[in-house]
Parts: sequence; structure tokens; C-alpha cells
Amino acid sequence: MKPFSTILLIAGLLILSAFKPGKAAYKLYNSKGKEIKYDKMIKSLNETDIVLFGEYHNNPISHWLELEVTKSLYSANNGHLVMGAEMFEADNQLIIDEYMNDIISVKKFEAECRLWRNYDTDYEPLIRFAKDSAIHFVASNIPRRYASVVHKKGIEKLDELSDLAKTYIAPLPIQFDPDSVLIAKMGGMMGKSPLPIAKAQAIKDATMAYFITENLKDGHVFIHFNGSFHSDDDGGIRKYLQIYKPGIDVKTITTVSQDDIENLDEAYIGKADYIICVPSDMTKTYVGM
Repeated sequence: MKPFSTILLIAGLLILSAFKPGKAAYKLYNSKGKEIKYDKMIKSLNETDIVLFGEYHNNPISHWLELEVTKSLYSANNGHLVMGAEMFEADNQLIIDEYMNDIISVKKFEAECRLWRNYDTDYEPLIRFAKDSAIHFVASNIPRRYASVVHKKGIEKLDELSDLAKTYIAPLPIQFDPDSVLIAKMGGMMGKSPLPIAKAQAIKDATMAYFITENLKDGHVFIHFNGSFHSDDDGGIRKYLQIYKPGIDVKTITTVSQDDIENLDEAYIGKADYIICVPSDMTKTYVGM
């Protein structure tokens, strides 16, 4: 007859084997489509120079993990971290710096910084963490008025900007490949001539890459938040980073969505170094633009 403790152990194992956990909110995969542990990803990211975190702008899992990855890298690298984001435009850097250094109030900062409409839920936690942790936060994006100029009047129109205005964008002229993957993507998305908006996207990517490289610090990891479109498929910001800082080590994270997240769809393999796979029915932080 088996001891009572053995019977309890067997019963416990049977209960555990029968238990099925609830539906996962996300799965994390590497570039080859193999599921990977969060801690292993953090270890790898902490050994690079730049992390490009590609989000879905209205996906709560993206935003939660942006903050969690940032906290993990801050801890792993003893606070040696720089943060930056597409959602803040370069001509607002002074406002961000003044807020971070307690020169202006949060009310003034939020009133003057042209914040995205989902700032309160999705980006305020990042800004607050940077402020509380004394982390330099970089406003990396081109002012939207200049991206609009490129879209409507052509990239050459930027040459007419003042010297001061040009300090808020990547050095001109930027490299632009009219046969690039970006053009093909834009064509599929728009159903009309994709060139103008592709050039507007390119000046955004170039400007974000430029301000990332301008704010690198020795021994620090730079984590940058942007729409996944700007850093997927080894292009976008990543391409311009190699132009401005050849040989710089960059790792990317992207967000994808599919009905069943147990196995990564082949279409997403190789899209980034790490892939956050979220259920298609995940709730949104907002709908539409």
C-alpha cells in the first residue's frame, strides 16, 4: 500500500495535468518563429545599442510591454538607458526637457506638446517613467507640418526651409530608393500613386534615425518606440541608422495580430528580431484615426 503522502502527490499531479490555463493575451516569438521567453529576449536586447520597439498604435499589449521592456532594460543595465519616440516631434524637445527638469508644469507640457490623442493611456506612463528615473527622452520625429510639405509639395521643397527649421529634420538630401520595398507597400495600401506618401514616410524614418544616433550614449541602450511599419523587415528607421552610424547594433521588436496565436503565421517570420503576437480580437485603446 502506498504512503498517504505519495497518494497526495499523484493526485496533485493528475489535477495539474488536467488543468488548462486561460487564453493567453500574447505570445513572444523570435525571428524564426520559435516561441521565446521574455527574460531571454531582455538579455539579448541589453547587449545591443538600439532597440526599435514597433507597436500597433491602438494595441494595449504593445503599450503594456513597451513599459515593461523599458523597466527591464533599465534594471538590467543599471539605469543606463535612453528613451525616444515617434510620437514626439523634434521641435518639442525643449518642452520635454523643461518638463523633465521641473521647469514647467505637467499642465503646460501637455498643453504645448501636440500630444497624440491616446497619450494619457498609452504614452504618459513612458514619459512618467523617464521623468521619475531621470532618463533622457528624445523627441525623434519630424514636425508633422514638414512631413505634410513633403507629401503635398515634394521632398525638394524642404530645401526652402530656414536654417532653424532644418535643425528639426534629418540632414538634406536624404537617401531615397524609388524602387524600395516601402514603395511597394504603399502601393498596396493606397491604390494610387504611392510615391508622395512614401517620401513623407522616408523623411520620418530618416529623421527618427538621425535623432536616435545624435543622442546615443556610451554604455547605454537606446529604446525607441514607433509604429511597427517604421522598423519592420529590416527597413525604415533601421536602414537609416546604418547610414548615419554604420555598423551600429540594432534589434527590433514588432507587433502582429492573428486569430490563433499558438503558432506564428509564416507571413510574420523574419519581420523583426522579436515578434509579439496578439489575438485579433484584442481590445483597442481607440478606434479609427
